[in-house]
Amino acid sequence: MIKARYQKYELHFKQPAGTSRGVLRKRVVWYLFLEEDSVTGLGECAPLPGLSIEAPEQVEEQLEKLCTNPQTFIDAIELLQDFPSLKFALETALLDLQNGGKRELFPSAFSQGEAGIPINGLIWMGEIDNMQHQIEEKLAAGFRCIKLKIGAKDFEQELSLLQVVRERFSSDGITLRVDANGAFNSNSALEKLKRLSDLQLHSIEQPISAGQWNKMAGLCATTPLPIALDEELIGINKRDQKIQLLDKICPQYLVLKPSLHGGISGCNEWIELANERNVGWWITSYLESNIGLNAIAQWAYTKNSTTYQGLGTGQLFTNNIDSPLEIRGEKLWFNPTEKFEM
Repeated sequence: MIKARYQKYELHFKQPAGTSRGVLRKRVVWYLFLEEDSVTGLGECAPLPGLSIEAPEQVEEQLEKLCTNPQTFIDAIELLQDFPSLKFALETALLDLQNGGKRELFPSAFSQGEAGIPINGLIWMGEIDNMQHQIEEKLAAGFRCIKLKIGAKDFEQELSLLQVVRERFSSDGITLRVDANGAFNSNSALEKLKRLSDLQLHSIEQPISAGQWNKMAGLCATTPLPIALDEELIGINKRDQKIQLLDKICPQYLVLKPSLHGGISGCNEWIELANERNVGWWITSYLESNIGLNAIAQWAYTKNSTTYQGLGTGQLFTNNIDSPLEIRGEKLWFNPTEKFEM
């Protein structure tokens, strides 16, 4: 019989992480343990208040129910459809348990330490000088795909910062992605997209806030800069809803985060539907600790994507869980000689 328990954990950022929605200094996650025959599977539940569809107090209430009767949820995981971060935790804890509790959920060349995953270097919002410094650090470390959070500072300043990078490196040398987190006004968004496109950017994530399907569809139809949906996918958990969204908005890309977008199974469905429509996609972690990041990275490798993934957030915390995950150059690696230390 499978038994379940959970543990609450507070992660602390090394430096404040700025987004267009505010500055993050700490965040709370929950670790879900599934135990059977002296084997323990581990998953991470990491909702983010103000963005996830589930509130922290709802997560704890649901965790109590799950731990009281885990088999009910294991047999009918769709009971957690409206709790994607908890669904992800249960899916991955169960996979870990089934694979011997070794934190090797998706055995592959990646989990054996034989292959790395190309990732983008993430630049957080801050003062322009600080963002410039972050860029220099990423370039020096060997990153060739840089992703900048924009939308919180003066647009002209942000544009100038991107211009500096592009003047130094062509689009063949450095891939530039930006993420507006829905910060642009829908009336002025197209003009901003035109100006950004002059810098030969790869794409922009979520230029306007989610829920404006007609306006987002209009932008995707006319934009000179490919648009990736991110927040737009939150809460869209049923297959028919996903089809409706994709066919209405017709985006160029999707950015998939299991903790936000329906767990592993929900994201697999997004990928299936995107592939049918020739919509590109990549996978991103979501400020999880190394427990969640490990599960996402192992799953991402099995999807055989050739583009850069967004899996570098494990370096953000002072008290992250020690793990075999390492960033070497512009790739995330799994070092099988190291272990997870809770």
